[in-house]
Amino acid sequence: MSGTDTFLGYPRPRGRPGIRNRLLVLNCTGLTDAAARRVAFALPGSVFASTMYGMGMVGADAGFHTAALAGMATHPNCGAVLLIGADRTRLDQMIAVVEAAKRPFVALGLDETGHDALLLGQRAIAEGARLLRDLSLERPVACPVSELFLAFECGLSDPSSGLAANPLLGCIADWLVDSGGSVVLGETIEWLGTEDELARRAATPEVGETLKRVVADRLALAHAAGVDLLGTNPNAANIKAGLSTIEEKASGAVLKAGTRAIQSVLAYAEAPATAGLHFMDAPSYSPESLTGFVASGAQMILFTTGLGNSYCSALAPTLKLTANARTAGSLSHQIDFDASDVLAGRSLQDVAQDLRKRIVATASGQLTFGEILGEGAESISRFGAAI
Repeated sequence: MSGTDTFLGYPRPRGRPGIRNRLLVLNCTGLTDAAARRVAFALPGSVFASTMYGMGMVGADAGFHTAALAGMATHPNCGAVLLIGADRTRLDQMIAVVEAAKRPFVALGLDETGHDALLLGQRAIAEGARLLRDLSLERPVACPVSELFLAFECGLSDPSSGLAANPLLGCIADWLVDSGGSVVLGETIEWLGTEDELARRAATPEVGETLKRVVADRLALAHAAGVDLLGTNPNAANIKAGLSTIEEKASGAVLKAGTRAIQSVLAYAEAPATAGLHFMDAPSYSPESLTGFVASGAQMILFTTGLGNSYCSALAPTLKLTANARTAGSLSHQIDFDASDVLAGRSLQDVAQDLRKRIVATASGQLTFGEILGEGAESISRFGAAI
């Protein structure tokens, strides 16, 4: 075995192993957000995720939102979950999900405390302390890299992203898929102009047609809203850095996908049914995009940037990398992996070998700067109006 065949992870009763063993404080309703935040603050080492929305969501929007909450509640990196909410119906939904996953949990509702948010917090802190103590007894074990599910993102890109950083992730995608693992990338509008080429790589004609359709749907959504994608995506910072059109940005962004067959086009927060390479139809704004990946079960996110982008997921360690030597030097407490050697003449495969080692080290417990500095958050996307 090579040094990149296994990582140290935490097996779960169902699903992939975690690369972290965190207590998730998951707030399920907007009315209890503040109380749940106080609870997470009082439990060092816990992870906080929340929604500010409640019973007014309907249709597909409600379905996506519930799926995202469920995906976070059962995420591989979540060793136990403390569910907090005001809406008993939603709390019961999450209880059923966590019970089916056989994950340790405690659920507390505002109605159980006479709608006293302070009392709710006190009880939750006590229950969370017990869950944290139990988690501290668990130890990681060797797991094959075929159990890894990585998500790829890019943000505040510049020409170095498309020339080196994203092709580097393409090498990682091919390596992991060939090893039996899984990869997902999203930002649907950033496939624009490449969708026909991507469709030719689809595992089935149906997947190819779906891929082209979701791009067309996003473009139609922008046009219907009167949005001119030039100046919006890429944004002003991207344009100033040298990426003038969305098609130009997309041609570099999709290089993250490597060269293997595309197995499916996932809905937002949908878990892949098989191993391999997957695309997710999702917004391109990083907070929403990353949470879609996390809710689908991705244990780690590899995030390329040209200019620097500090945003991270709370649940999935987010490994930041750049091929811009100036950015790597000026943001030394943000960039986890400096890939600028690629543009200095070092071979892509040599740098990819170093990155594989860093991925395994991170999966085995090495912290990212985002984890150390507390940059992580989760933001569930919205898909419609509320009543």
